[in-house]
Amino acid sequence: MAMMWRSLACPLCQRIRLVTYNFGYLASFASRRHASSMSPESQGQAQIDMSQFPVENIRNFSIIAHVDHGKSTLADRLLELTGTISEQSCNKQVLDKLQVERERGITVKAQTASMFYQFQGKTYLLNLIDTPGHVDFNYEVSRSLAACQGVLLVVDANQGVQAQTVANFYLAFESELVIIPVINKIDLKGADIESTEEQMRRLFDFKTEDIFKISAKQGFNCRDILDAVIQRIPPPNSDPNKPWKALLFDSTYNSFRGAVTNIAVIDGKVQQGNKISSAHSKKVYEVQEIGIMSPDHQPTQELHAGQVGYLIAGMKSIQEARIGDTLHLSTSPVEALPGFKPAKPMVFGGIFPMEQSEYRDLKVAVDRLTLNDSSVTVAKDSSPALGLGFRLGFLGLLHMEVFNQRLEQEYNATAIVTTPSVPCKARLSSEKLIKQHRTDEITIYSPAEFPEKRLVTEYLEPIVMGTIITPDVHLNKVFSLCEKTRGEQVDFTYIDASRVLLKYKLPLNEIVVDFYDKLKSITSGYASFDYEDHSYEPAELVKLDILLNGQLINELSTIVHKDKAYPVGKAFATKLKDVIPRQLYEVTIQAALGGRVIARETVKALKKNVLAKCYGGDISRKMKLLKRQAEGKKRMKKIGNVDVPKDAFISVLKR
Repeated sequence: MAMMWRSLACPLCQRIRLVTYNFGYLASFASRRHASSMSPESQGQAQIDMSQFPVENIRNFSIIAHVDHGKSTLADRLLELTGTISEQSCNKQVLDKLQVERERGITVKAQTASMFYQFQGKTYLLNLIDTPGHVDFNYEVSRSLAACQGVLLVVDANQGVQAQTVANFYLAFESELVIIPVINKIDLKGADIESTEEQMRRLFDFKTEDIFKISAKQGFNCRDILDAVIQRIPPPNSDPNKPWKALLFDSTYNSFRGAVTNIAVIDGKVQQGNKISSAHSKKVYEVQEIGIMSPDHQPTQELHAGQVGYLIAGMKSIQEARIGDTLHLSTSPVEALPGFKPAKPMVFGGIFPMEQSEYRDLKVAVDRLTLNDSSVTVAKDSSPALGLGFRLGFLGLLHMEVFNQRLEQEYNATAIVTTPSVPCKARLSSEKLIKQHRTDEITIYSPAEFPEKRLVTEYLEPIVMGTIITPDVHLNKVFSLCEKTRGEQVDFTYIDASRVLLKYKLPLNEIVVDFYDKLKSITSGYASFDYEDHSYEPAELVKLDILLNGQLINELSTIVHKDKAYPVGKAFATKLKDVIPRQLYEVTIQAALGGRVIARETVKALKKNVLAKCYGGDISRKMKLLKRQAEGKKRMKKIGNVDVPKDAFISVLKR
């Protein structure tokens, strides 16, 4: 009570509270100021003693599921049941903290929360990680599983097993984690519990008595899940007597404190003030603050073996806070953990500032956001039309859209995002090129790198293994769509009386833009789709060039399959005709494959009415004036350059 009155009476804190509404970070400054002025005894009472949770009383688990199957709602109920948050009607997706998550209604970033739960007379520390459900954020799921010993596999009773459910199951199965099956939304009128059970038994070999049937929204049977987590999931394999070692599995950037890293303590303990070192960078840092997420940051004096929490040590860049790094005490080096397999980008896109004066701000924003999203690859890029920018690699199209949206919302960085493309390969036949590249197979990231046909033996395009789960009434439409995208059927399995699991080998270039939207449209929203990298296979790829009055425009060149060259070229020419302003002479827009024009559009010239002064007279006089005008425009076309404004480039290149 005395401490509270001291805070209220403090003149500095009174001033801080006046501006806290606009500058939220000052509130934490005030609390830290009072925390430092408190006596050690008072601080000890205010903070949780983490030493009272030995390894055998710790459970680390994740919630995995397909999109919109109720992961975040279940996380809310578990937080309420353990008293971590108060039971309020406004508790909706508490762990979805990003604005983009609230707007889109999906989880794009894994979030951690620590909970305390009484079971059979003992207090257990439960560390929950809520993961994304969309295939584009699969890397978030795989990283989260590295810090866990078990998972809750949630399936919607109304929709049944979906494509991403299958993918997430195998991620957990290959990681040798304990899997607790859960059927959610049993309170809905359309819930088909028996069919969903049958699907889970047939696909995953679960026993009926092991499957929990709950309603996360109503809280029905949710407490049984907490009991099962303690009974079925083993404690972490950690040794409190060994030197401190921790896995850095996530990080975020704070403008005032640098990188805030999420860690899973493998062995030993760490406390505030310790000198720690990174196995990757070898740099030494002092621990400024440690604690747990409950679900907001809650500082503690120390973290022990098996516990999951956050650590702030003054790391300032993505190079220092590397995801998958091993942290240890500077005086006690340890063997580095294997870390994470690097994410493999599936889609590439250019990001350029709206104005070149904003390039530095965009660079800072990209660097800080990639600290929080390590699955994005970054390389510098430049374009004569758009200036300096970056070429970024993403795990999918949604990942690309969310990254751009986060740039705008979190860093106020407005950028031009170019049309997504996928890398292809070429096997070289030219000895000169083989010697230049020191290999006979090169990866092509942009049309400018595309070698001529006479210099290669074959081109290769990326192929993915797609999994489609759909009601059988839509099979013919799905077959037709996959054939149009040059798909090759690999598997066909009925998972229940009316739903089918299809596996197709599909060219990545064909599915990256609108395949998912078309699939949802033809199946009335009932189909689900997931894909994973498979291989590179030979394909008839060509470079499609765009010419304006015979001049090649490199920025508009693209790589397409030979069968798709005409529709793509026609679409480019039509779009350019609408955005290029009319000149004093005729502008010819051509789409060409090598020297062969496959599509053409013409922007008509602006004309002066040279016959306005002729009120009569012989027709030969009028023809003479028109001929002179035509000759002048012909001369102008030879010496004039087409002025293509930047807005025209943006409208064509932009997604």
